[in-house]
Order: sequence, then structure tokens, then C-alpha cells
Amino acid sequence: MKRRICACAARSDTARLISGVPSRLDRVVIVLHKPQDPINIGATVRAMKNMGLSHLRLVQPCLYDPWRVEGVAHGTRDLVSAITHFDSLEASVADCVKVAAFAGKRRAAKWPTMTPRELAPVLLNASVDGPVAILFGQEDHGLSAESLDAAQIVVHIPTTEHASLNLAQAVLVALYELHIAAGDATRTLAPPKKADVPATHEEWERFFVTAAETLHALDFFNTRSEEMVLRSVRSLAARADPDVRELKLLHSMCYEVLRTIERVKRGAEQGKL
Repeated sequence: MKRRICACAARSDTARLISGVPSRLDRVVIVLHKPQDPINIGATVRAMKNMGLSHLRLVQPCLYDPWRVEGVAHGTRDLVSAITHFDSLEASVADCVKVAAFAGKRRAAKWPTMTPRELAPVLLNASVDGPVAILFGQEDHGLSAESLDAAQIVVHIPTTEHASLNLAQAVLVALYELHIAAGDATRTLAPPKKADVPATHEEWERFFVTAAETLHALDFFNTRSEEMVLRSVRSLAARADPDVRELKLLHSMCYEVLRTIERVKRGAEQGKL
């Protein structure tokens, strides 16, 4: 039997709509089997919000305060209010067409195993036929052999010999791979606020002339080949590929060095008088 935290909770608005078509991520449910720490419930909700998933199912969870969960995962009231509780693992995945269980250790019996990256497209493809689930166990002992029997796929997260992961960390790894594989949820970052046009050849040459004058004023070529140094400056500037604003900044820096040198020289001459 399942119980909602809020009977009137509306469907989460997290699912993206691309050209009016719901994201495949909206058919993925996260199942936490007997979670013991409310902090991990909150961190799971936060990861879900970050990665675009909406449905969290808890099987016999520890007591927790939804308000405190929101305190851990700010701006997630829609997800928290839609959490569903179940009395048994079987009931929590009864409507799912595919279940993948995350486990830190390999089973004695042969079982299909995958990494989170390998799992993501398999699970998303299966979601065409109905809900799919990713299952996580308790913080201290993970999933029992009996619990793993509820899954068709066992998932191992590649690690070093130190394989113990925090529950919420494991959830985030799984959801990140699903998020990337779905390809329809990632936000588009705005371009730089002050993106500028490329510098012209004339502007480049003015900069190189001033750079050469600056290096001469610093007696930089006393022990170095002027031709080789200036060629290296051109090569370095080309690889950096500054826009016109950035090139003008470099030009101004050289110019200020020249002005400072001139002031120092004038001050020295006046001091001699």
C-alpha cells in the first residue's frame, strides 16, 4: 500500500517539455529502500531537482519532516509534496517495466551488471513502455540479496578500492548520467556578457608595435634576440585569441608601462638638476 505525504499534491512541474513532448526523465522513478537519514532524503531531492527528475518513492523510510527536507534542498516543494511512501519494495516498483538496483558489491549469482553510464540509455529506452526505476538501499548495508531480486539489472559505480559511497552521492552519479543521456534537460548557459568582435589586423599590428617599444624600454633585448622574442609574442597572442576589448586592454597595459618608465626618467633627470 502506498501513501502520499500530501493527498492533494499536484504533479511535479520539473519535467521539461521539448516541442510539447514530455522528457523521458519524467518516466524515471527513484526508489530509496528504508533510508535511515533525513539528510540523504533531502540531498536526493536536491539531486533530482538539479538533474530534472520528478518522482521519489520511499519504502519504509525513517521519520522525517518535509519542511526540513526543503531546508536541505531549497526550492523543491513541488518534489517534496509529491513523494510517495510504500510499505514494501514490491509495491514500490509494481508498475515499473524495468528496475535497476545500485549495489556496492557483486552478487554471488550471475546477474546482468552495468555502470551508470551504460545503464542510462538502456533505462531511457525502456521508459517508452512504462515507468522505470532506479533502486538504492540503506546507508549502512545497502540492498539485501532479496531486495536485489526485485531488479533486472545490478549497477556498480566504478571507484577505487575504497568503494563505499554516501547514498546521496550514488544517487547524484546515477541521475547525472540519466540527465546527460536524455539530452533534453540541460540548461543553456548565456554567452559572456561582454563578448566583443575580433580585433582587426591593424589593431593587432598596433599592439605588437607597442609591445616591442615596451620591451625595448625595459632593455629586454639586451641578451635576447628581438626577432625571436617578438615572433613568440605573436604566437602566444594568436593562441590566446583575444577579442578587440581584450587586445586593447593588453595594449593599454604596455602603454602604461611606457608612461611609467618615462615618468621615472624625468624624475631622475630633475633630481640631478
